[in-house]
This record gives sequence, structure tokens and C-alpha cells, in this order.
Amino acid sequence: MQALQVYMGNELPRINTHLDTCVQRLDPYVQPIARHVLDAGGKRLRPLLTLMAFRAFGAGQADPYSLAASLELLHSATLLHDDILDSAGLRRGRPAAHTVFGRHATILGGDALLALGNRLVAEYGDSRLTVAISDGIMRTATGEIREIAQVGNMSLTNEEYLEIVTGKTAYLIEAATRCGAILGGADDAGVENASRFGLNLGIAFQLVDDALDYGASEEEAGKSVAADLREGKATLPLILYMEGAEPEERQRLQELVRRIGVDADSPVAEVSGEDIAAVIATVQRVREAGAAERTREMAAGYAQAARQSLDGFPTSQETDLLGEALEYVVQRNK
Repeated sequence: MQALQVYMGNELPRINTHLDTCVQRLDPYVQPIARHVLDAGGKRLRPLLTLMAFRAFGAGQADPYSLAASLELLHSATLLHDDILDSAGLRRGRPAAHTVFGRHATILGGDALLALGNRLVAEYGDSRLTVAISDGIMRTATGEIREIAQVGNMSLTNEEYLEIVTGKTAYLIEAATRCGAILGGADDAGVENASRFGLNLGIAFQLVDDALDYGASEEEAGKSVAADLREGKATLPLILYMEGAEPEERQRLQELVRRIGVDADSPVAEVSGEDIAAVIATVQRVREAGAAERTREMAAGYAQAARQSLDGFPTSQETDLLGEALEYVVQRNK
């Protein structure tokens, strides 16, 4: 994946410079909130995919950096809102924005980023881009609402969970590759191939994240799983494990969630040492049942579907790089 690393090394400074320029278009009262979430880092996966899809088709004459930046601004807006919904204290190792600027200002700051991201897309004057971005945002919000509706449900099915992660994660990644292809001059078939690539890559990305929670050290995994369980969320490895669990095990987990769960509007309470031990024991049982490996196998299936979509891309360096990006997503260990 050396070519991908070189590409990222060249493009990330350009993306970050353009993001900084975009943030300067915001009111001075809003800029600190935007910079807080953007300066926390991140993979910049969505803008990178936008640029690669744009160049893979190669016929576009427009500057793609505003479009790429818009995807990161929209993603960052969802992170601001998500951290409030989840009562998260940290984001990428730094204090979450709402703990610094307050809930109200952070919600409105996220709204401002959503508006700026949409404005950047609209300035290209192509309604297809506007529709793609609007659909991506709408479906992302719908995925979040689906997740909220299932809080506390430890009997969630595979199909229900996949609907959630497709909404909350994959559709905005699909929008990135779709918009890149449109701006790059792709025909209708090319745009659809780019969309399918992004959607399947997005699902694979989230499933690998799920598996990583159960593949870390017991202490690290226990913290990650404890955070999900405290919010009443079951991720795919746990769902797969519970499918074969005895009724007593299901009941034990439901009671654990009830004990350690927190309401989004209430202060975060401490978790007892006994309950932390119960979470770590759950991690171990899920591991031993092979549920994390099965989750990675499912991710590999979606990655294979994404790779098949690349067959409809032109032969180019960027098409090869998209294949490398797919391998990176599936093979990553953090």
C-alpha cells in the first residue's frame, strides 16, 4: 500500500489547507467550534475518496478540493451532533466540543458546518451533486434515528443492525465517491459503479470498526464495549454472539445494560468494578465464540462487492489506489 501512503502524504496537507480556508468563511463565533473538531485529526477518508473517484474518471475540469472539503465538513458536523447524543466526553483523545463550548453552541456549530458543506457543493452549479449530498445527509440522519429507536434492544438482528450502519456510516461515504465521479465526468454507469463502491466500502469500514472493539486488549476492548453498552447499543460481534447464546446469557446481558446504562440527558455515573469485570468477561466470551472473526468475514464480503464495482471504472492510477484504500479499510488493526 505504499502508493496509497504516498498519495495520502501529498493530498492530506492540501485537504487541510482547503478546510482551513473554508472555515474562514464562517462567523468568528462559529470558527472555534469548527476548528476544534477538524483539528482533532481523523483519516480524511471521505475527501480522499472524493478526489480519487474524481481523478479515476478524469474528464472533469473543475477544481475538486471544495467538493472534497465539503464531505469532511458534513462528516464533522455529524460528529459534533453525535457526541452530544452519546454524551461523549472525548473525541479522538481530546475533549468533545460540547464539553468546551456547551451543548447549544455546539449543536448550532454543527448546523453551520452542514450549511457550509451544502453551500460549497451548490457553488458547482450541478444539481446532481446537490441531490447526492442531500440524500447522503438525509440517510445519515435516518440511520442515527434508527439507532436511537433500537437503544436498549439486545435482541437486534443482523438485518436491523446493517440497516443502521448503512445509514449512519455508509451513505455519506457513498456520497463522496458518487460526487467525485459526477464531477469527474463519469457517465451514468460510471456514477452508479462509484456509488456501489462507496456504499459497500462504507459498510465494510463500520464492520471492521465493530470487530476491532473485540480484537483489542481486554482492557481496551472492555472500555469500547462498555461505552456502547452504556448507551444501550449492540454492535455486530455481540449480535452474532447472542444469536447462539442461551436465554440466561441474554438476560444477564440485558440486566448489565440496565445497570450501567446512562441517559443522554443525565450526568455520567461511575461504573462499578464488578460491572467493568462483567463487560470484560462478555468481551472474552464474544471473542472465544469467534464473533469478531465472523464480523471481519462479513466485512470482507462487502469489500469484495466494492472491488467488483471497480471493474466498471476506467483503468487509471486512481482506480488502483481505490483498490488499495479498500485493502487498507479491511486489513487495518486500529
